[in-house]
Amino acid sequence: MHLAYPAVLSALLFCTGLYGVLARRNAILVLMSVELMLNAVNLNLVAFDVWLSKAAEETLHSGQALTLFTIAIAAAEIGIGLAIVLAVHRNRGTADIDKLRDTAEGHEPDGPDHADDSDASADEKAEATA
Repeated sequence: MHLAYPAVLSALLFCTGLYGVLARRNAILVLMSVELMLNAVNLNLVAFDVWLSKAAEETLHSGQALTLFTIAIAAAEIGIGLAIVLAVHRNRGTADIDKLRDTAEGHEPDGPDHADDSDASADEKAEATA
């Protein structure tokens, strides 16, 4: 098999994952897209390892070893990422990334409507202390 076939497939998988990371708003779909990108990298590592082992007399299989390391890192990343997404979903009630921009507790959203309310409440607090 030629090196071009897995390389093109890997490029298509990586581009699909990149589109998923950039276009999706759900945090779980973003994590799945990151996993797709990591699998594209793994496919490239194995394909180039097989291609280089045909040319070399010694076969170290370093690409396959690096692939196993990447799979272990991806498993840890998806476990921690899913735990964070579930915790945020329990607290906020949504997994929409755009709505999760402000992660500080008690932070008021920015906007022209809320700026007037905060000024009025500051005036009321000043009158109450006087």
